[in-house]
Amino acid sequence: MRLILSLLLLAVIIGLAYVRLAPSNREAWHRDPSTAVPQIGHFVVRPEGGDIASNVYPDSPVDLLTRFDAIAMAEPRTDRLAGSPEEGRVTYVSRSRVIGFPDYTTVQATPAEGGTALVIHARLRFGQSDLGVNAARVTRWLDALGQR
Repeated sequence: MRLILSLLLLAVIIGLAYVRLAPSNREAWHRDPSTAVPQIGHFVVRPEGGDIASNVYPDSPVDLLTRFDAIAMAEPRTDRLAGSPEEGRVTYVSRSRVIGFPDYTTVQATPAEGGTALVIHARLRFGQSDLGVNAARVTRWLDALGQR
């Protein structure tokens, strides 16, 4: 019985280490967010057809993404995975506090009538539900940007 419990504990430790240390494939996560489909564990913002609609901002695409980038990078446990405001698309990885579960958020600026809109796709890597964490994070970032 002790051997079985020891093996089970070892399996849990290995699993948790994998979640925290697994490398992120930039090409797999840094994709066009406009093709994202709203589903459980995903949160999509776009001018039309997302979980919420993006505002149209008077900023240029680079200026808007630069402002968004500053907000995202101020978030604890969030790092830039790929892209830059100058490229027009940025992907961030945000990790949960205790276990380090990674969530990926890709944001892209797109021209819109009267300025620039954002297209955002936030999603989890492991599991099937993020318990609303991605929606809360993106909404917080948009609020800081002046979404509402």
